[in-house]
Amino acid sequence: MKVGLLWFDDDPQRAIEEKVRRAAKRYREKFGRAANTCYVNPVSLEGDGHSKDGFRCGRVKMIVTPKVLPHHFWLGVADLSQEKKQ
Repeated sequence: MKVGLLWFDDDPQRAIEEKVRRAAKRYREKFGRAANTCYVNPVSLEGDGHSKDGFRCGRVKMIVTPKVLPHHFWLGVADLSQEKKQ
């Protein structure tokens, strides 16, 4: 992902799906296209029941990594052809 949107949401009352949905909506407003990938810190998933191996929130593929700060979501469009090579 070369360009993305960094979204912060630390509201404990909001589910991860809602956080990603809101971030994806803002990404579409800003860039005029839908995000397909979101990087998230494992801390943001604690107590949410999601696998740390990756999952999907709607059409957005979630990738769990400690490289993103907790409660931050880095959304963008991943080049799927590059992803398959890695």
